[in-house]
Amino acid sequence: MIDGSHDPELRSWVAAGNTGDFPIQNLPLGVFRRRGSIDEPAIGAAIGDQILDLRAAGKLGLLDELSSVLRDAVAAPALNRLMALDPAEWSRLRRHLQGILDVRGHRAEPASLVPRDGAELLLPAVIGDYTDFYASVYHATRVGELFRSQDPLPRNYKYLPIAYHGRSSSIVPSGWTVRRPAGQIKGTEGTPMVGPSERLDYESEIGFFVGPGNALGESLTIDQAEASIFGFCILCDWSARDLQTWESQPLGPFLAKNFATTISPWVVMRDALEPFRCPARSRPAGDPAPLPYLSSSANEAAGGIDITVEVQLRSREMRRASLPPVHLSKTSFRDMYWTPSQMVTHHASNGCNLRSGDLLASGTISGPDRGSEGCLLEMTRGGVDPIVLPTGERRGFLADGDEVIMRAYCERAGFARIGFGECLGIVNGAGSR
Repeated sequence: MIDGSHDPELRSWVAAGNTGDFPIQNLPLGVFRRRGSIDEPAIGAAIGDQILDLRAAGKLGLLDELSSVLRDAVAAPALNRLMALDPAEWSRLRRHLQGILDVRGHRAEPASLVPRDGAELLLPAVIGDYTDFYASVYHATRVGELFRSQDPLPRNYKYLPIAYHGRSSSIVPSGWTVRRPAGQIKGTEGTPMVGPSERLDYESEIGFFVGPGNALGESLTIDQAEASIFGFCILCDWSARDLQTWESQPLGPFLAKNFATTISPWVVMRDALEPFRCPARSRPAGDPAPLPYLSSSANEAAGGIDITVEVQLRSREMRRASLPPVHLSKTSFRDMYWTPSQMVTHHASNGCNLRSGDLLASGTISGPDRGSEGCLLEMTRGGVDPIVLPTGERRGFLADGDEVIMRAYCERAGFARIGFGECLGIVNGAGSR
């Protein structure tokens, strides 16, 4: 619910904490260590160009008003213990941190702040499991038309949120280099060959972390599922389209996607996004209504979130020429066919036990219009219509040295802008096989 923590008039004594991605109304959480140190990682809250070190704040007595359970959770080296707590504790923490950083309170001490550019940003949680959905009907339709023009959507698409289980061990934080994968590719004679992917792609997505989760054998109602979402990040799901085409039948992606997934380091808590909730996407006439377990009045009224996602690209040659990244696409998370709560609900509907820190991803976010495609496969129509960079280079798919930058934010009149930071990865060449 919208409350005083969303007041656009709130101001922080941290000078940069009143504009940009991380104002006092946001305070996303992440895990970091001071650059160059061998210290144990610590949980921090981003405020402007600074990080409030929660372990240091605890030692300074700034968290004494919180419960011992909550203090212990934020002193841990990852967010999992905090994610496992009751959502009321998450809200209590965010409001308390706002009080510390509010210009009227000024209760923090310099020792509790670390410049963001002096910190190494790590994965925010120990991610036990990772599931990638396929929740954009625009993306699913366009991709389907490339391969099955007469019947682009799977028959079950409008009845359930389709997903596959990914590989959590290859999830990396923003800034990591992504090695071009090699694998089996269908050859010109129809038999496979082994070599580096020549059709490497990105997929712009939103990821969300599971909070308390559910016990094995138990399901979640859709309203329980909403309460079990801790927060959101940007996610880039790298995809080797040539490997994917050959290997996907009958069980879906495998080596084409499990080699790397990049996430932004800051987790925007669900509470911070309340002003940007929107109705679940209206279904066109003739589409089936969601089955009862995937439907609720609350989800219908405010199950969506209006998050804008933008993608930019900069080649190695562009960096050498000191050229800025080129804009590729802009789309909104509100256009997804399935909401985050529906995805969580379906995931647990068979009794699958979701655990604190598990990561779920939306699948490629694409909109209905040109310029809202969430991957190169859509944008270039499978490489047939390549984009042209300012250097004259052409791209149907990614080349070695290409830098992909994703940013996301929420804006609404009468509220502070909430940003997610950036999710960045640079493609490196494949090693010898």
